[in-house]
Amino acid sequence: MRPGTGAAASRGGGAAGTSARVVGDERALTSVATDARYEGDPEDLPRLWHVTLSVSGGEAPITEVRRALEQLAHDHPFLLTSRYANDHAEIRYWEEARDLHDAAAVALRLWGEHRQTAGLPPWEIVGLEVIDRQTYHQRISKGYGPAPATPVGVHPF
Repeated sequence: MRPGTGAAASRGGGAAGTSARVVGDERALTSVATDARYEGDPEDLPRLWHVTLSVSGGEAPITEVRRALEQLAHDHPFLLTSRYANDHAEIRYWEEARDLHDAAAVALRLWGEHRQTAGLPPWEIVGLEVIDRQTYHQRISKGYGPAPATPVGVHPF
């Protein structure tokens, strides 16, 4: 389990042996270790989600923005690419989670939780897109989104 995610997991029973989520049901967010074995319902298997997080705010020195994003990428090597300017940035990465809700919740905490440790500017999240792996690959094959050859790392807009 990721730190700071102490919500209890509770599930409602569904028809024909399936489990259904009840409105207002809270589940603990989890991260899956690469050597972990999964034991549970097939619908709870972790999936890959492509996340694009957009942040913006007051102007900051461009060299400090770049240094902070490089530090974030160093601390969290799951980050694929970051683009930045002196008043906004975009971070793209893959998240492994049970469902879109869990992936989005983790993404919405990313900037705030690492603001101090990475020295990130005090910007706010202004956009979030979370799509499943299949949708991501469909977009790429149709020419939408960043080209697969987009260099990994931290780059200016």
